[in-house]
Amino acid sequence: MTAITLVQGDITRQSVDAIVNAANSSLLGGGGVDGAIHRRGGPAILADCRRLRASHYGKGLPTGRAVSTTAGELDARWVIHTVGPRFSHEEDRSELLASCYRESLRVADELGARTVAFPAVSAGIYGWPMDDAARIAVETVRAAKTSVEEVRFVLFDERAYEAFARQIR
Repeated sequence: MTAITLVQGDITRQSVDAIVNAANSSLLGGGGVDGAIHRRGGPAILADCRRLRASHYGKGLPTGRAVSTTAGELDARWVIHTVGPRFSHEEDRSELLASCYRESLRVADELGARTVAFPAVSAGIYGWPMDDAARIAVETVRAAKTSVEEVRFVLFDERAYEAFARQIR
């Protein structure tokens, strides 16, 4: 059974096998978690992302999918990039958000990762309400069939931490 732990802090400071990046579809860096991972991880991550764009993902990584690269200077072996959906009041995109977690764990299993750190995918600039983002994340990880031993949700602030803590309880 996969252990779920919560940490309030900076995901780029985690010592794990794989860090999940809430990436944009271009895979070429951005703001928030994406920008922080690229800045701290250094140019090797971007170089891998450019290779992915030049080969399999010429149009970018589709929403809900995941792919891995080196972790560069991060204290991890890999970065698993996943593209979360933007929140919409008109359309239920919950399945796409759940897919980010399932696909990231599938990639982690392929890599042999035992410890994986996730941010709150889509809960930042993509506008997903934090309580619902936490519910989907925790339910999806609990239901996943994975060899990952520990999923660590790394939450940027107290509000996010509390939203995830309510789901764990």
